[in-house]
Amino acid sequence: MRVALSGDAKEIVGYRAIKNGNVIDVDKPRGYAAEDFWEPIYARADGRLILDPDEFYILASREKLQIPPDLAAEMAPIDPAIGEFRVHYAGFFDPGFGHGPDGLPSARAVLEVRSRDVPFLIEDGQPVGRLIFEGLADAADELYGASATSNCQGQGLKLSKHFRDFGRA
Repeated sequence: MRVALSGDAKEIVGYRAIKNGNVIDVDKPRGYAAEDFWEPIYARADGRLILDPDEFYILASREKLQIPPDLAAEMAPIDPAIGEFRVHYAGFFDPGFGHGPDGLPSARAVLEVRSRDVPFLIEDGQPVGRLIFEGLADAADELYGASATSNCQGQGLKLSKHFRDFGRA
């Protein structure tokens, strides 16, 4: 998977966590103003982003994904030798993730990114992770997001369900 950092100057391509934010109650969906916890990152003309050491970022994959009904997937590093950063803190994808109503891939992977020790430059389209697929004993009885409301099905860049959109009270 490759990181998506391109867009016009007004387009948000990621978020950086504000250090030492308050504690949140995970039982309060949409209970918190995003701007109290996150700083938006806007696209730059050069498509680059410098990850500051020990900062936490939310970015998205360029590609849309679709996990088949008989597989699950895990995000893994593309190559540990490319640098000291991590993109796969919660990188598990259930069968059916990204299945759009028209049968086409509909969801981008949200990347939870942290650089270690030194600043790290990433560029739009740079490979940052890969999917490792695991076969299931049988196809899933129910695909991810098929019957229940899912925060991730059909997603693009987004924060967790605990945060309201920027500027919304």
